[in-house]
Amino acid sequence: MSAGDARAIARNRAVYVISVAAELGGVHPQTLRIYERKGLLDPARTVGGSRRYSEHDIAVLRRIQDLTNAGLNLEGVRRVMQLEAEVHRLREELDRSRQEARDAIARTHRQYRRDLVPVKHSPQPWFPGSGSHASR
Repeated sequence: MSAGDARAIARNRAVYVISVAAELGGVHPQTLRIYERKGLLDPARTVGGSRRYSEHDIAVLRRIQDLTNAGLNLEGVRRVMQLEAEVHRLREELDRSRQEARDAIARTHRQYRRDLVPVKHSPQPWFPGSGSHASR
């Protein structure tokens, strides 16, 4: 497992109870419940049904706070976050496509190198009626 994978796993590990998450986000626990009802947050649940928040959830909570402080209502926040997720997805898709194109170009260049015959080893053209190879 790479260091990046380990960080991603740790970032998504749900460890904070609602009161701690609310304190970290600077909001009341009831605000977290409202955000969850509106579909802005989706905390993990324990077997007993208690909410558990991850570092990623806290980052989302802070983004919600930034957007609401900028004057957006919760529907506006939801839409902005959807658009941001879509932009992120499209950028990743574009990066993958660019890498695939670079790989295809590299394969094509490698194929050209295999197919090319050095000039000093190339066959001489034969012209009918010349009896031998033409010297041109």
